[in-house]
Amino acid sequence: MKNQIQKDSHIRKLFNKRELSYNILKSIIQNENLPLTTKWNAIIKLSNLSVSQNKTRFVHRCVLTNRKAKFNRIFKKFSRLSFLRLARSGSVPGLKKSSW
Repeated sequence: MKNQIQKDSHIRKLFNKRELSYNILKSIIQNENLPLTTKWNAIIKLSNLSVSQNKTRFVHRCVLTNRKAKFNRIFKKFSRLSFLRLARSGSVPGLKKSSW
């Protein structure tokens, strides 16, 4: 578990280093006023960026359990199981159990 957390934090650090260049290359590619040669050069540079540093490689983990699991849309820091445990204990203010 500790190794997975370290791996995820390492990927996030690498992405943060290259985020600015990634956004610049994406904006060059999407700009319609630039010549095609400039766009193609930007596409080549973007494809040469490492795949392991993509945003899609991030693993969102629960704050309480460090478990990678599905997240609730509103409470994004907790996994589904942790959120249910907190809701049942009454730790989440303004949340009521509803049944139909």
